[in-house]
Amino acid sequence: MTGTTDTTPPGDGPGESSPLAGREEEEALLTAALLRLSQGRPALAEVHGPPGIGRSALLDRAVVLAGRAGVRAVAAQACPEEADVPYGLARQLRGTLARGGHATAPPSRPGVRDDERAALCREFLAAARTEPLLLVVDDVQWADPASLRWLQSLARRLAGTCLMLLTARSDAAPAGPDDRIAPCPLDGDRTVDRHVLSLGPLPDPAVGRLLDRAWHTPADPAFREAAIRAVEGNPALLRSVVSRFARHDWQPTADHLNRLADCAAESVRQRTRYLLAELPEELRGVLRVVAAAGPDCTHSMITALAGARAPHALALLSGTGLLVPGDRPAFRHPAAAAAVLAGLSVQSREELHSRAAEWAYRTAAPDSSVARMLLNARPGDADWAAGLLRGEAARHRAAGRPAEAARLLRRALLEPAPPDRRADLLTELAAAVPPSDREAADRHLRQALLASVGATAGPASVRTAELLVAHGDMAAAQPMIAWAAGRAAPDGDDASALRALYWLAEQSEPEAAHEPDRAPVPPLPPWPAGPAEAAAAAWRAALRGQDIGRARRLARTALAPEAHRGAPLLLRVAACHALVLSGDHDEARTALDAVVVEARYADVRPVAGLALLVGGLAELGRGRPDAASDVLDRARQTMPGHRGSPFPTPGLTALAALLRLERGEPDEAERLLALAGPHGTGTGLTGALLCYARGRTHLARDRREQALADLLECGRRLLARQVTNPALLPWRWAAASACASPADPVAVALLAEEQHLVRAWGARGAPVDGERPPGPAPSDRRTARPRARDDCPPATTPVPRRELTPAERRVAVLAADGLPNRAIAAELFVTPRAVELHLTKTYRKLGIQGRPELAAALGHRPKARP
Repeated sequence: MTGTTDTTPPGDGPGESSPLAGREEEEALLTAALLRLSQGRPALAEVHGPPGIGRSALLDRAVVLAGRAGVRAVAAQACPEEADVPYGLARQLRGTLARGGHATAPPSRPGVRDDERAALCREFLAAARTEPLLLVVDDVQWADPASLRWLQSLARRLAGTCLMLLTARSDAAPAGPDDRIAPCPLDGDRTVDRHVLSLGPLPDPAVGRLLDRAWHTPADPAFREAAIRAVEGNPALLRSVVSRFARHDWQPTADHLNRLADCAAESVRQRTRYLLAELPEELRGVLRVVAAAGPDCTHSMITALAGARAPHALALLSGTGLLVPGDRPAFRHPAAAAAVLAGLSVQSREELHSRAAEWAYRTAAPDSSVARMLLNARPGDADWAAGLLRGEAARHRAAGRPAEAARLLRRALLEPAPPDRRADLLTELAAAVPPSDREAADRHLRQALLASVGATAGPASVRTAELLVAHGDMAAAQPMIAWAAGRAAPDGDDASALRALYWLAEQSEPEAAHEPDRAPVPPLPPWPAGPAEAAAAAWRAALRGQDIGRARRLARTALAPEAHRGAPLLLRVAACHALVLSGDHDEARTALDAVVVEARYADVRPVAGLALLVGGLAELGRGRPDAASDVLDRARQTMPGHRGSPFPTPGLTALAALLRLERGEPDEAERLLALAGPHGTGTGLTGALLCYARGRTHLARDRREQALADLLECGRRLLARQVTNPALLPWRWAAASACASPADPVAVALLAEEQHLVRAWGARGAPVDGERPPGPAPSDRRTARPRARDDCPPATTPVPRRELTPAERRVAVLAADGLPNRAIAAELFVTPRAVELHLTKTYRKLGIQGRPELAAALGHRPKARP
């Protein structure tokens, strides 16, 4: 017989422990019944349970126990292949009895089955009179009808004999009224013992003991716990997992938890396929409906889709062990549901899911349930499907599950939809794609822009173009935006916004604008009327350092409250950036905060990230690293990183590195910039910012040649885009600091050019005569000026000194006396951060590198302090 629960042979010797685990009560009952049988008390016992629960193993154990009790055992197992062979099972038992030395006689009247049944009864009863006899029949549900009738007849003749009939039946095929094996109704409990053994899942300690027996070394606690959960107390499933591990020589360690789950799932699939072959077609249809509907299946759905009485069908299926108990039919293991559906063709499977989704939708099932059914349904059958999937995807995105949202949106795109709705789906799919798959997001946006234009371009085209530019895909965005702008009404807000976005992309990547692409888009006028074009003009003027008054007025035009409807959020970010460069920080900060709130509400995180980047650079340029750090934290929450980097874009990575430099942490800045590798070097202005951060980091580590190369590359990228305003990035000043000496002609030329451009721009509070222009500040003040060397002549361009404030002078004198920052803070009743800021401004005004030069610059003789 098959179905043992352990890999050890069942024939253990006296005094040895049982090879079974968790069946102590059943063994004790069988042992007592066999003892009474040897004393002349007949018995009828039935073992039943779901498939794989260990029925055959218990019967094998009963044969061993019978031998110990001095009881002769005769066993056979029915099989479906012989279910139509008359008396096939009976002849197996008869042959086994004959091999044991008992003589058998032919039936008194050959060919008459009633006489053959009686003859068989006489033979086994005669054998039982010679010595106690145990008759064991496994899988009695497969017994041929003639053998089953013979067993029923034998059971009615048990009284007064030394015969025990032990049968096992699978709960997957419960006995009907005509299939039950019962003693004679006139025989009472004192005449024939009657036992029914219902086998359930093994308890967890029993599974643990079986695991210990399977390997020479004990299993890891994590593996043991996972195995107990995976097999759910099923001995056959446990045996299958153990055998697979043994074949591959895998050890029961935590490193193999994934393999444990795979082995368990494969075993469940095999067991499910075996059970499906045994079930009638009606029950297989019920299982398919349950698999297609998932945990939201109902009795009414089963009745409607499978054409079966749900309560009766589910009662029959309860013995298979495939479904969990309860009112809601659902599979116990996902692998079982997959195995049930795998038997269908693709077309039949999609049709089943479509019918289930249609029924669930008409019966007002939750949208999440209907969406789950639609994922595998055939597209095109329902006009409501795309809208339902889109709404469910929005809920997943709001809950922080973008992968699930993307899956639903991809399925929704298979449904027929008008161009504008298809564009919305593609745009939302691009937003749901993880940051690590930026190429896929850009591809979806390009498809959305093509789908949204159609005969004319509308608001959907503007939003898609805005996201394309915000993602940084400038080269691919320009020709498509130009094409969309050409199809929009020339005097409408949409056309104006598309033209402004085109100019925004062209400013960042001018080399990507090919001649055929420029034809539909006219040049940017110096004084555009619309708010969108005014934002683009303000940004371009600010980057080129031309006419600060015009740039400020254009930016305010774009940011006026009445202009918000006509200016996309990205263009308002550009206008805010122009105000930052013009020195209107408070005004820009207020507008940026409003843009971030609107971008989050509209779920356009790339635009919110750019707004926060501009705000962080502005705070860092104003010498407020704490405020810049707060902005960076908000950006990290808005746009979570990936692949080991906390920041999803090169721009935010560069901002974080500059912030680390400001705090005197060049090692941490270098680590962050190293993590920017998976994002590439960045393109456009973002690439220039990344080069600037790398150059500044090399400068802080005193790697002058590498710093100069990166800073000059930053300048090259900016100048290629006609970006000359030092307020954006003071790369000339930093590159001059990286030169060999202040007298280096390159350093002198860079500083002179920077002073000229700063004066030409003329922002409020703009530095003059060599003072650092606004923008991200150096982190290491020792590199704030080209360092003078003893063997080098002084710089040809002297750096005039500015007067110190009283507070700065008090801090500087104490620092020149050798007091540390904390001691100075304690003496003046200020914070250490305030001391750092005062010293930073002092070094800058005096044109020195740090504390060693402070006393000489002040003309102060240090005092000895206790």
